[in-house]
Amino acid sequence: AKHDYENILVTRAVDGDTLKLETGERVRLIGIDTPEMHESEKLYRDSRKTGRDIESIKALGRKSYAFTRNLVENKRVRLEFDVEKYDKYKRLLAYAYLKDDGTFVNAKIVEDGFASLLTIPPNVKYADLFLNLYQAARENKRGLWNGG
Repeated sequence: AKHDYENILVTRAVDGDTLKLETGERVRLIGIDTPEMHESEKLYRDSRKTGRDIESIKALGRKSYAFTRNLVENKRVRLEFDVEKYDKYKRLLAYAYLKDDGTFVNAKIVEDGFASLLTIPPNVKYADLFLNLYQAARENKRGLWNGG
């Protein structure tokens, strides 16, 4: 079944950086990483790495989730792919753009301060853009970075 990824409905945000499509497929937004909301090995790794406690990371995760949900839930998007189309969890790896106004979803989440960067070659098409947006978000204390 060839799906039309030029115009597809996001039924829900799974978390701050993962979307669910009307096809049932999950999309992991390329290049960005939002804090974990749920108990997981990654949550504990992030806690050790950042020195933040588990509950404060989860609270940030919920903020990112709310932002992404507000941005994309029940909206139609166009997906753009990079070199690798799937990750090991069989999720689509993509850049998403809102159909109504063209907003570049991955970039917007970083720009407004709700994601860190996660650059995994070979999917690096917009890595420089994301880096610039991330640095500006941190400097201007946007989103998760205000009061960090």
